Amino acid sequence: MIDEPLYPIAVLIDELKNEDIQLRLNSIRRLSTIARALGEERTRKELIPFLSENNDDDDEVLLAMAEELGVFIPYVGGVEHANVLLPPLETLCTVEETCVRDKAVESLCRIGAQMREQDLVEYFIPLVKRLAAGEWFTARVSSCGLFHIAYPSAPEALKTELRAIYSQLCQDDMPMVRRSAATNLGKFAATVEAPHLKVDIMSMFDDLTQDDQDSVRLLAVEGCAALGKLLEPQDCVAHILPVIVNFSQDKSWRVRYMVANQLYELCEAVGPEPTRSDLVPAYVRLLRDNEAEVRIAAAGKVTKFCRILNPELSIQHILPCVKELSTDSSQHVRSALASVIMGMAPVLGKDATIEQLLPIFLSLLKDEFPDVRLNIISKLDQVNQVIGIDLLSQSLLPAIVELAEDRHWRVRLAIIEYIPLLASQLGVGFFDDKLGALCMQWLKDKVYSIRDAAANNVKRLAEEFGPDWAMQHIVPQVLDIITILIICIG
Repeated sequence: MIDEPLYPIAVLIDELKNEDIQLRLNSIRRLSTIARALGEERTRKELIPFLSENNDDDDEVLLAMAEELGVFIPYVGGVEHANVLLPPLETLCTVEETCVRDKAVESLCRIGAQMREQDLVEYFIPLVKRLAAGEWFTARVSSCGLFHIAYPSAPEALKTELRAIYSQLCQDDMPMVRRSAATNLGKFAATVEAPHLKVDIMSMFDDLTQDDQDSVRLLAVEGCAALGKLLEPQDCVAHILPVIVNFSQDKSWRVRYMVANQLYELCEAVGPEPTRSDLVPAYVRLLRDNEAEVRIAAAGKVTKFCRILNPELSIQHILPCVKELSTDSSQHVRSALASVIMGMAPVLGKDATIEQLLPIFLSLLKDEFPDVRLNIISKLDQVNQVIGIDLLSQSLLPAIVELAEDRHWRVRLAIIEYIPLLASQLGVGFFDDKLGALCMQWLKDKVYSIRDAAANNVKRLAEEFGPDWAMQHIVPQVLDIITILIICIG
C-alpha cells in the first residue's frame, strides 16, 4: 500500500505525465489541494521543484500553472518562503505563448508585491536582470512588466542599474521587446524619483516616440497620458505636448487613431490652456483625417473635448467639423458622432443649440442607417434639458413620429423605450394629441419584441398619467383589440 503522505504527489506526477491533456489540466488546477495534503515544507522541497522541472508543452496546462502559482504563497509557508515560487514562474516567462507569459508576469507581480524587501533584493531583482538579459526575446518582453515591482526596494546603485537596463530594452533590436517597454513605461515611471523621471525616463520616452515601428509609437501615445500625470505642468507642456502634436500628424493612421482615442486623457495631462492653444488645431486635423477609423475615434470624443474649451472656441473651431462629420461618407463616423453629439447641447447653451445643433440633429435623425438614428433617439433628453420641451416638440417631434413607423424594428423599439420619458416631459394633453395613437398602433406590430415593449410601454404610461386616464384612453382600445382578435380566431 502507498504511504498516505506520498500519495498526492504520486498521483500528480502520474497525471502530469498522462497523455490526456484534461487529466494534466485537472491535476494542475488541484495544486492547492495537493499542497495542503503535502504540508508547507514538502510543498517547498518536492512539489515546487517538480513543477520547475515540468516541461509540459501544452499552453493550456502552462497557463493554469502560471495562474495557480500566483496565489500559492500561503501553501509554501507565507511571505518568508515566497522566493521558492520564483523559479517555475521565471521559466514560464520565457515560453513562446503570449498569454502564458502574461499570466506568469502577473503572478510574479502579485508575489513580488507581498515579498519582504531583503528577499526582493536577494531573489526578485536578480530574476528581473536575468530575464532582461535573456538570449530569447520572450524573456526580455516579460522582464519589462516586472521593473515597477523590483525598483522601489532596490538600493541606489541597483536603481541606477535597473534604469540603464530598461533604457536598453527601449532600444532592443526586437520590436516586440520595445512594444513591451513602451506598454510598461508608465508603471515603471510611477516608481522612479522625480529627478530621474525628468532625465532618464523622458530620454527613454523620446526613443520610443521616434521608433521606426508604428506599433511601438502607438503604445508610446498611451505613455503620454501616464507620464503627463507624473510631471510638473511646465515639464508636461515642454516634453509631452510637442509629442502629442507630432503624433496627431504621424504618417501611420494607427498612431493618429490612438491619439484621437486618448485625446481627452492627453488634454487632462497637459491642462486647459495648452489644450486651447495647441491641441485644438491637432484635434481639428484628426476630425478631418483622411482615414475613417481616425475620424470615428475623434468624433466619439467631440463632447468631452468641447467641455475643456469655452463655448466660443467650440463654436468657432469644432462645430464646423461636426457639421462636416454629420454628412460623412462613412456611416460609422456618423454613428459615432450621433452617440455623443447630444451632449454638446449643455456645453454650447440654448442659443447655439437652437441655431447650430438642431439642424444637425434633424439631419442625423433622418439618416439612412438605423444605428445613426438610434444613437440620436437614445440621447434626446440631453437636448430637452437645454432647449425645453416646446422647441423640442416643434423641431424634433415630427421626425420622431416618422421614426415610430420606421421599417427597421430596432428603431421602432428605441422610440417605444423613449416614449415614457417623452410623455412625462410633454404632459398628458400634448401626448394624447401627438403620440397616443402610435402607442396603440405598436400593440398590433408584426414583430413580437415591438408588441412586448408596447405592452410594457402602456403600463408605464398608465403609471405616469394615472388610473382615470388609463380607463378613458387605454382600456377601451385594448378591449377593442381583444375583441377583433377573438373574431379573427373564431
